[in-house]
Amino acid sequence: YQRGVDQFAQMVGAENIDALRERFSSLSPDFERAVMGVVGGEIWSRPGLDLRTRSLCSIALLAGLGRISALELNVEMALNNGATEEEIVEVFFQVAAYAGFAAAWDGLQRANVVFERMKARGTEELGD
Repeated sequence: YQRGVDQFAQMVGAENIDALRERFSSLSPDFERAVMGVVGGEIWSRPGLDLRTRSLCSIALLAGLGRISALELNVEMALNNGATEEEIVEVFFQVAAYAGFAAAWDGLQRANVVFERMKARGTEELGD
């Protein structure tokens, strides 16, 4: 569990980890423990792919599956993990080819919300 919390803190920023944990635990404390322990502690911390690559894969999968609510968090994590806006936009071309243009368009719109929010915060250099 703690390895997962630490992993997510690295990806969302230590200043944001409590808010992320609260997003999950406000719905279900057990769900928060599962997300932190399994997703963060077992999946994201595996050695086979770097965090940037995992983030880009996650964006493609979430967009292709239409999981737009989770996409926003993953776009922000991708930028924190070293991906650039250009790379993230390019992922949506892959999504368009394999999951359809509508899925790519929905994802791209949500990604742009994140890009604009991060620019407003003065963090547009993340990933560049």
